[in-house]
Amino acid sequence: MQRETRVIEIPDEAAMRRLAEDVAIIVRPGDVFALSGELGAGKSTFARALIRAVANDDALEVPSPTFTLAQLYDARVPIAHFDLYRLADPGELVELGFDEAIEASAVLIEWPERAGDALPADAIRWRIADANGPNARIVAIDAPAHFMARLARSLEIRAFLSRVGRESARRRYLLGDASTRAYERLSMGEGWATILMNAPAMPDGPPIRDGKPYSRIAHLAEDVVPFVAIGRWLRHEGFAAPEILEADLAKGILIVEDLGADGILSPEGMPVRDRYAAAVGVLVDLHRRSVPDLLAVKSGVDYRLPRYDRDAMMIEAELLVDWYVPYRLGRAVSEGDRADYIALWGGAIERLASAEKNIVLRDYHSPNIIWRAERQGNDRIGIIDFQDAMLGPSAYDVASLLQDARVTVPRQMRQELLADYVEARRDDDNFEPDSFHTAYSIMAAQRASKILGIFVRLKQRDGKPGYLRHLPRIEAYLAEALAHDALTDLRAWYQRSGLVEA
Repeated sequence: MQRETRVIEIPDEAAMRRLAEDVAIIVRPGDVFALSGELGAGKSTFARALIRAVANDDALEVPSPTFTLAQLYDARVPIAHFDLYRLADPGELVELGFDEAIEASAVLIEWPERAGDALPADAIRWRIADANGPNARIVAIDAPAHFMARLARSLEIRAFLSRVGRESARRRYLLGDASTRAYERLSMGEGWATILMNAPAMPDGPPIRDGKPYSRIAHLAEDVVPFVAIGRWLRHEGFAAPEILEADLAKGILIVEDLGADGILSPEGMPVRDRYAAAVGVLVDLHRRSVPDLLAVKSGVDYRLPRYDRDAMMIEAELLVDWYVPYRLGRAVSEGDRADYIALWGGAIERLASAEKNIVLRDYHSPNIIWRAERQGNDRIGIIDFQDAMLGPSAYDVASLLQDARVTVPRQMRQELLADYVEARRDDDNFEPDSFHTAYSIMAAQRASKILGIFVRLKQRDGKPGYLRHLPRIEAYLAEALAHDALTDLRAWYQRSGLVEA
């Protein structure tokens, strides 16, 4: 196991608390912090600040476990806090549930020397020593390389905050998505007014075709430049995308406006019709705009919006046969069946040549739409995820919204909202209802096939099984989309393969 070392100078107690927040952002179950140092060195200060940050509760009571030896916290990441100063024998750790805590929690251990051989080999050794100054400290860290990489990124973000005058900003984990991006809430005082996007530049995996990784073929954003460019264009056109407040494009760090926390679902997690209707209305207006090929990033720097071309649509559709079919049927797809699948999808994609084209936001669905009840018109709908946008069939985002992968939109509500969209656009130039319905069904089937593959991949490749609970919903959406006459031959392939009922 490769380990690395790092030394950090801490000038005062406030800096120690900031360091704890920087660690709280990246902490994971299984991280074991062995906190060493003399009495009064700051071990408890660090531990208390970290626990409060992970729990997102600055007033949380965090007593020293000197007498109880262990204290457990049910936070975003479960935390077990041990103080072994009074431990008589390492064997007592079994009764304290030490092994179980290491398996399921992040673990903070003060006086780890008393754990003996019970301390795991991959423990994060964190030694705090006095330095020059009344509250100055030196923190020496010896840890596995995977943790040190996470820590380095978090400290890089803190350095960025310092450069833009926000060194003392409080940081709280907000969420991570299905990609490598993560988000934080930032505060310089009362409330949490801004969002930090942590999106280091990287392709999605190794080269898989023609020397390109999946992200390059599918036109997925590999850095924050598309987010900045597309967001600027959306705001210029009057849509509610976050304002970019600070940016380091090279390092993939943005500070953006917080558009709010309310979504288009009810507190019970059900679609709210008037909010979905407003989101449909935004698409109606968006699809009447003409998006330029080149979007401004900053002075002298432009971004070219990619096309949702055949290669992109096909590599996404292939996720179904690469991941979902083996998971669902317990066997790989034969070469013949795969060739038929690709040929049939090729024919379906060709039918999109005459479809109306416009900007495709790509992830326009409930997790990425903010409801702003106090606003008017398009400003009621906050759009927060669009970095993977392309120029393609307008129908895609309508299908993305109405066949929401994360929540079931009732069939009647879907049909009514789809009819509302078509009626609103009936008199628009170049809009033809029958062509749109065909494109809608093709894009809905392609998107459902893609997502079925992605959600299985997230489980099997990335260790994120939670997405599997959505499979039945997406399977139902797929069957509905395949019912269109334009997909008769493709529907037969799905039926023959046992994926859709005949």
